[in-house]
Amino acid sequence: MKTLREPAELASEGRPVALAIGVFDGVHLGHQEVIRRTVAAARRANGPAVVATFDRHPNAVVAPDRMPLAILPTSLRLQAFAELGVDAAWLIRFDEAFSRQTGEEFVRRLVTGFGRVAHICVGRDFHFGWRRSGDVDLLRRLGAELGFTSEAVPPQTLAGHIISSTGIRELIRRGALAEAARWLGRPYRFAGPVIRGDGLGRQLGFPTANLDVTGLQLPPGGVYAAWVQGPDDWCPAVMNLGTRPTVTAAAGELRVELHLLGRDCDLYGQELVVQPVCRLRAEQRFASLEDLKAQIARDIAASRAVLVEVTPPSARGVVGRPGRT
Repeated sequence: MKTLREPAELASEGRPVALAIGVFDGVHLGHQEVIRRTVAAARRANGPAVVATFDRHPNAVVAPDRMPLAILPTSLRLQAFAELGVDAAWLIRFDEAFSRQTGEEFVRRLVTGFGRVAHICVGRDFHFGWRRSGDVDLLRRLGAELGFTSEAVPPQTLAGHIISSTGIRELIRRGALAEAARWLGRPYRFAGPVIRGDGLGRQLGFPTANLDVTGLQLPPGGVYAAWVQGPDDWCPAVMNLGTRPTVTAAAGELRVELHLLGRDCDLYGQELVVQPVCRLRAEQRFASLEDLKAQIARDIAASRAVLVEVTPPSARGVVGRPGRT
């Protein structure tokens, strides 16, 4: 899949484009239905399927006080699009200037930029453009003028609940990861680049990879058995998510620390994907570093015992069937 900064970068050779437009945070079951319908429309038109999405949540610009935490980083969103059969994703820079485009101006820019647009698919309740001036009715009106069809996909439901990114964030926040996986249509995962830590884990004999997870919705703090995808494949790990109360006197910043079982390699700067499997215990303060070291050894044993019963996710991508969580 090609990532576009501008529509003109797509060499469609005159073929009509089918577009899905949305934020698609989480790429949950509702989003997947929008994208699958877009891919089907593209195949019928013998053209490329394109997702038009944003490099940040629109609220980061238009309503910073209501900026939600992200379910997926951009890298995993793009991976999910590719796995759904999308040919290209236009990653729109959502800045102040872009936010002031009306819905109509945005649609006309789409059609001009891609040359030929055959079909546009959105969620039924999706709004876009300055002051949310763009909606399904606008797409229908402009489609009649500009020569494209449009489709509004109703929300997907599961056990009587409407699937939404807001709902999934709440499930993750509460630690209901099995239910979040059902709404996502796959196991819950997050990702971040490895950053420098203070080296305490290595001093204790358990080297860790510290992840930058700024802006991500994460589950409750604690120690988890987890699978981690590095540069090669998935490997078992113990994850500590919390503020490290044993070594931090005041309330520290939230950290994700990963001890990869059976591996000790330099991962600085690389992005790791984490799939939490089971919360082993809450984070706690220990009387000494020796007590902490002994507990880490017990956590490693507990993590191994859990993960030996769980199939590694090596054969599953971002969009797969939910596994055990």
